[in-house]
Amino acid sequence: MKIIDDCPGAVPLKRPSIIFKTCPRCSEEIEMFTSDVKMDCDKCGFTVYNDTMSCVEYCEYAKECVGEEIYNDVQEMVKKKKEQEAKEKPG
Repeated sequence: MKIIDDCPGAVPLKRPSIIFKTCPRCSEEIEMFTSDVKMDCDKCGFTVYNDTMSCVEYCEYAKECVGEEIYNDVQEMVKKKKEQEAKEKPG
């Protein structure tokens, strides 16, 4: 799944670049573009999300851009990450 070609929230739209993620299940290296929202691991099939997709957190067009299912998945991931950071925060 990729972001729509003409992102209505981007000014100007940057050309995608390649990033590498590590599968949390099997430690396989996963190659994806910055425009990819998620990618399945070729080795074990685990779905890895592109956590650099910060625009999905705030862009008013995000749901239209990536679709409701992925939008909701990313929002849930962001919520869990913030909850974990709050638990780890001293004080």
